[in-house]
Amino acid sequence: SSLRPRTMATKAKNGATATKPKPEEHPEWEFGGPLGVFGIMVFSHALIYYCWVCLTYYEGGVTVPSSVADIGPWIQRFFGHILEGAWPTAFAFKIYWIFLLFVAFLQYVCPGVMMKGLPLEHENGRKLDYNCNALCAWYISLAVWIYLQWSGLFPWSTLMHHYGPLLSVSVVSGNLISVATYVITVARGKGFRMSGNVIYDFFMGACLNPRIGSLDLKMYAEIRISWMLLFFLTTSCAAYMYEEHGTVSWPMLFLCLAHFLYANACMKGEECIPTTWDIFYEKNGWMLIFWNFAGVPFVYCFQSVYLSKVAGPIEHHPAYTATLYVVLCCAYFVWDTANSQKNHFRMQQEGTYVKRPYAFPQLPWQTLKDPKYIKTERKSLLLVSGWWAYARKIHYSMDLIMSLCWGLICGFGSWVPFMYFAFFFTHLMHRAKRDTDRCAAKYGKDWEKYCKEVPYLFLPYIF
Repeated sequence: SSLRPRTMATKAKNGATATKPKPEEHPEWEFGGPLGVFGIMVFSHALIYYCWVCLTYYEGGVTVPSSVADIGPWIQRFFGHILEGAWPTAFAFKIYWIFLLFVAFLQYVCPGVMMKGLPLEHENGRKLDYNCNALCAWYISLAVWIYLQWSGLFPWSTLMHHYGPLLSVSVVSGNLISVATYVITVARGKGFRMSGNVIYDFFMGACLNPRIGSLDLKMYAEIRISWMLLFFLTTSCAAYMYEEHGTVSWPMLFLCLAHFLYANACMKGEECIPTTWDIFYEKNGWMLIFWNFAGVPFVYCFQSVYLSKVAGPIEHHPAYTATLYVVLCCAYFVWDTANSQKNHFRMQQEGTYVKRPYAFPQLPWQTLKDPKYIKTERKSLLLVSGWWAYARKIHYSMDLIMSLCWGLICGFGSWVPFMYFAFFFTHLMHRAKRDTDRCAAKYGKDWEKYCKEVPYLFLPYIF
């Protein structure tokens, strides 16, 4: 890719070729460069707390200054709400960090499937080993979660009773982990693909695959922390609704199902993750760390929070609710099988594919037989079979449909449940452009041939 410069190579002490980080001028900044990424970091914090304040103090409505003269008092009220309801308490720190350490412990000790990552060009094609044991850790975590509720040791609704403090703890922790990762990497001289601008490199990351022993910190945060915690928060919302109203609505059960399906898919397909963009190319900077530790679990569950604390056990017309259940399940089927097809195809070419029959659910058409593909001059294979014969980013389309359903099931009493869809839409459009630009530069005429073979980007015959 021409978006980022390659670092210089130098001889390591053992005589092997290693990568020496050296700032070089970027031909093109991503995300608007240093000023753009600084704005994203500020906006992310503001967005999270603004949504929380609207849900907690304004019943999901919009809060703005009533006049120019009210700007100062409004800001004071806004921060007063945060201090009152979202101060990071010691109890919240205890809950959050026990969870982080428990999940890390499971990644160290649980059995799993050993997989190889893609060749790392800056390390002479070395492939990292990944113990993909998230499915085992997920099942153990679910068993522990059920036991905590059943025994009364830790009722599920506790998370909702302390949601504000937990939100702030996740924000503080995400920022601290980002700073620690950056500082330690730079201090050790392990910076990779650095621009020379501190703000930009902090946002994008200084290291590619940080590890503590066998614990891959990027995989740990992206697969386990974010999605496990999202599901636990949503079940906490359901328990809180039952505690307050004596019932759990169909919309709340919908969100429990939706978040379970998504989290479970990440766990049962973890062996496919080492070869994805986030792992083999995206550096582990604030962008990934903050959103995995704070943004994904606490922002993506705003729909559940809205139903439990604002709307209550609302019900829609049965036909409306049933339609959303059907659309969710259909979109999930395409999303799950499309991701499986692509990653299983890639793993078969690498000779690393392992069938996991105990992973639930087992869906038909996950693995393609005799798939069609385009072989590029770089020896890469571009899949044009299965779902990938219909659209180049069909998994993004299904992701967006599911996220829209998460908002629609909440009704139209607030804008907050739709914020995730709006955010996710912007994120995926930008990501699709980044990926398309990178592939066009990488494959050249082969990419043009691929686009002619699969002309639609998101939805067949539409776009």
